[in-house]
Amino acid sequence: MSIWSPTSWREKPILQQPTYPNQDELKRVLKELENYPPLVFAGEARRLKDQLADVANGDAFLLQGGDCAESFSEFHADNIRDTFKVLMQMAVVMTYAGGVPVVKVGRLGGQFAKPRSSNTETFDGVTLDSYRGDIINGVEFTKEARVPDPERMIKAYNQASATQNLLRAFATGGLADLHQVHQWNLDFAHKSEVSEKYEKLAEEIENSLRFMKSCGITSKTYRNLRETDFYTSHEALLLPYEEAFTRKDSISGDWYDTSAHMLWIGDRTRQLDGAHVEYLRGVNNPIGVKAGPTMDPEDLIKLCNTLNPDNEAGRLNVIVRMGANKVGEGMPKLIRAVEKEGMNVVWSCDPMHGNTIKSSNNYKTRPVDDILTEMKQFFQVHKAEGTIGGGVHLEMTGKNVTECIGGSFVVTEEDLSSRYHTHCDPRLNADQSLELAFLIADTLKESRK
Repeated sequence: MSIWSPTSWREKPILQQPTYPNQDELKRVLKELENYPPLVFAGEARRLKDQLADVANGDAFLLQGGDCAESFSEFHADNIRDTFKVLMQMAVVMTYAGGVPVVKVGRLGGQFAKPRSSNTETFDGVTLDSYRGDIINGVEFTKEARVPDPERMIKAYNQASATQNLLRAFATGGLADLHQVHQWNLDFAHKSEVSEKYEKLAEEIENSLRFMKSCGITSKTYRNLRETDFYTSHEALLLPYEEAFTRKDSISGDWYDTSAHMLWIGDRTRQLDGAHVEYLRGVNNPIGVKAGPTMDPEDLIKLCNTLNPDNEAGRLNVIVRMGANKVGEGMPKLIRAVEKEGMNVVWSCDPMHGNTIKSSNNYKTRPVDDILTEMKQFFQVHKAEGTIGGGVHLEMTGKNVTECIGGSFVVTEEDLSSRYHTHCDPRLNADQSLELAFLIADTLKESRK
């Protein structure tokens, strides 16, 4: 394998990158970013890797969720808080009902760039460059907005920095205290079967906390009752930005991407000889790689060897995205190949990306029933193979959106237009996310019998 450096990816073929018209401006911005403080620290990434090793061994569960693509226009403290609250609700359901610790990783604080299926978009006979995320260009359908602008990377960094600071405050400043379990409900939460199940569970937790208090165990004396570890992640797509935050850790001497705790490679950019694989093989963060229906078992083994040559537990997360009713065909051969080679990986399910459809009124959406089906099939296959389904990877939000159809509080196709706010892909709302959490908790409980 060739010698790695933070710039060695530049010698490899690369996909899904913008073409900046002003290269001098791009160089100026990247030079400025190189001098900015890191967004995360190497020690935090190492701690996450240790916790993911527990996930790989079946002693914990990975919950990874958040925005499809963060936007500048929807940047607001309330939106970050509400997504944090939903993730906390989901985690407590899985922990209490499922009986395992939950490793919480947000798609927040850096998820700005999006791969696209086409370089251009056409509307009313007008063709423009595709929108690639707010870190690159604007969502407005105008020629001016679609020009890639390096200055957007500075704005993305500033927003990511503020988001990271707020998430740390939520995780350690009282909002994550288990005594707040009722306060994690959102103002708009619907009275549904799922919300009633959560209220019942919250009451059970409060009863347990009262008993523990009588035994001298309170959130004042035990950090784990009042604080939580919360990590951030995003797809490492815009490599010039990632390179600017590649720093050498002063303690270990290893390289880390300090833009997030965990980075992942998408299904469109996982070429073995490509720039994205080259870049991520050299940083010591936990790494994810998406595996869709086209993933060949031999290619997955080569990716594992390239991205995790020391076979380190907690280093590599294989995020499977097959689509409902395709898991049984596509996933067993990947599991068997990995098991045959004795490789340490976290198996995680992305039930979102393989289930995107167009509604009759022309909205991009995802049926909740298909999402639930893929999730169930993911666990069923692992049970049949005797392996561990370790996590879930979701596009979801704490906002009261109507972007995915179905769920216990039914969103219909006619409802999509009322609160359809996503800039890219449809997200689960709070009710739908909680419904999925109960399904996962039931599965975890069953697997532990």
